[in-house]
Amino acid sequence: MNEKIFLIIALIIVLAAAGWLILRPKGSKVEVPAGSQSGDLIIEPCEIKMNGTRYKADCGTLVVAENRNNATSRLIALPITRIHSAAENPAEPIFHFAGGPGQSNMGFKPPVWLLANHDIVLVGYRGVDGSSKLDCPEVSAAITGVGGDVLSSDSLDNLSIAMGACSKRLIAEGVDLNGYTIPEVVEDMEAARKALGYKQINLLSESYGTRVAQIYAIMHSDSLKRSAMIAVNPPGHFVWKPEIVDEQVRYYAELCHQDTKCNKSTSDLAATISDVNQSMPKRWVFLPIDPGKVKVVAFSLLFHRNTAPIIFDAYLSAKAGDPSGLAIMSLVYDFIMPNMMTWGEFFAIGYSADFDPNINYREELMTPDAILGSPMSLLVWGSAANFPVAIMPEEYRHVHPTDIETLLVSGSIDFATPAEFAETELLPSLRNGQHIVISEQGHTNDFWSFQHAAAERLLTSFYTTGKAEDSLYSYLPMDFKPAMRFPVLAKILTFTGLLLFVGLGLLINHFIRRHKAVRARLSREI
Repeated sequence: MNEKIFLIIALIIVLAAAGWLILRPKGSKVEVPAGSQSGDLIIEPCEIKMNGTRYKADCGTLVVAENRNNATSRLIALPITRIHSAAENPAEPIFHFAGGPGQSNMGFKPPVWLLANHDIVLVGYRGVDGSSKLDCPEVSAAITGVGGDVLSSDSLDNLSIAMGACSKRLIAEGVDLNGYTIPEVVEDMEAARKALGYKQINLLSESYGTRVAQIYAIMHSDSLKRSAMIAVNPPGHFVWKPEIVDEQVRYYAELCHQDTKCNKSTSDLAATISDVNQSMPKRWVFLPIDPGKVKVVAFSLLFHRNTAPIIFDAYLSAKAGDPSGLAIMSLVYDFIMPNMMTWGEFFAIGYSADFDPNINYREELMTPDAILGSPMSLLVWGSAANFPVAIMPEEYRHVHPTDIETLLVSGSIDFATPAEFAETELLPSLRNGQHIVISEQGHTNDFWSFQHAAAERLLTSFYTTGKAEDSLYSYLPMDFKPAMRFPVLAKILTFTGLLLFVGLGLLINHFIRRHKAVRARLSREI
């Protein structure tokens, strides 16, 4: 009974979160102040509330050119927040670069121990935060697919058409898409550094933000003291490769084999996932099952160790004859995916950084015999031919040697940013680099969710001395018990829907009978 109550609450939270994504308030509009010039900073004291505590801060607007390569470029405005350190004489500030692209850079809530000796600075990402937001309702409508498979050629063609329609509309509205590149983002951050009067800054970047940090080190190395990167994304890796994804599924399968309870459920977790993907039913009861949507949701939830077991449980249940969890995954996709990103900025940044016109992405990424393959990359890169944005200069598309003290932090099973690329492609170029790989950890959320004292020691020691101290980390075995079960959610949803249907039917029947009784009484009176 307790589990059912918990799952009902969980479902309500999921649906409420989906509704919030769709209906969330847009916040106060950031506008370019009259008479301002590129580089101007308008800022005033404010307070930031985090975890029930109010912190002194400065809040304001940074004015920048939309395209610095265009002398007649229009100006855009970006929000900026500086949260003040508790220290009287703090060390170099920390600029935070969040994940994405397509997501805000203003949501980071720094832990108290980071504020103990550093100001924390957040500067909005152009195209997402600020006066110019590259929304693509055309893409939001098309990304739910046509027919029964969101990864079919018809669906991808339709999404490509939507990308083209969005880009044409944005251009007609006066947007210069060539201004939405990582080098321009770096120049925004550098403009903020100068305007705030800092000689040098530290960086704390996550996922996509680590690419911003890497290019910052190329463009303005003298501005940086130290750079910590969590979930490292070297050049070229906005595209997830099917064979790498499948390797990570096999890694999980080996962990499952070593786990007594998981091993009782399947002798080969990877084979189970592959079998289900090869023979997926089209529906469960009245809920459709879209194989492409199931794979995209599976890939996304495999990012983190606390959500991965939910996916494994859904596949194991489907293999045992209960595909209801797959139906919930299709439903989750439709609620979340359309508004998960600011799609115009996502495409502009991603394609300008890593797009290769010589690659047929659809052909490379459509791998029907894969265990899971790369469904998210197939979705967004298999439709990539129709978003006109210039490729950023070649020098920023490759790793460069640097003397900046740099910390790389990876999870050993991070589907989004595999540790091996940080180790083999980026670390050799870092003359003062260090790479910490945390066993059985996934993407960025895992770093902040587990072993808090170890994470604190790791970052504070690095920002203080330039050397990260990781001795507090201990091995945390993978727990394959799901926090909630999609198949149970499906039953609850179906039962609730059935009750509503029956209740509606009874209500309609009541009104019909009442209406007939009134008519009969009136007839007798006449």
